[in-house]
Amino acid sequence: MIEIRNYTANDTEQLWNIFYNTIRQINSRDYTKAQVEAWASDSVDPDLWRERMEGINPFIAEFDGVIAGYTDLQPSGLIDHFFCHHKYQRKGVGSALMNHVLAKGRERGINRLHSEVSITARPFYEHFGFSVVHEQQMEVRGQVLTNYLMEKINHNPDQ
Repeated sequence: MIEIRNYTANDTEQLWNIFYNTIRQINSRDYTKAQVEAWASDSVDPDLWRERMEGINPFIAEFDGVIAGYTDLQPSGLIDHFFCHHKYQRKGVGSALMNHVLAKGRERGINRLHSEVSITARPFYEHFGFSVVHEQQMEVRGQVLTNYLMEKINHNPDQ
């Protein structure tokens, strides 16, 4: 069973592990070894990572009590992070998180959700009605990675 809850400081290390391993195990299908190593570096400053997580205040997905993924929704409609544990892919974790974000967006009156989406995640986002605004190149630690600015317009019939 998948449950969505709010972030706590105790989640920080596990979220780093999900971020790191998802990129290294899953995104490596679409990016070179050098690109994934730049994106998910072996060296991380735990204090900076904790500050980052506190700053985005993510939603946590637990699968039978195990943290299996996380995402966030910023007031601007930005989904900054969206990662599912590499061992919990295709088990409904991503769908549960995205449905939670879409519901929170409607609840908060956010009409436009947007994210910078990896090549790997693009089909997942398209499945949920996001469309590509444009392809872009991002530099990360000297490596250039392709991703997509994607958006979904929430049409609220109550407005």
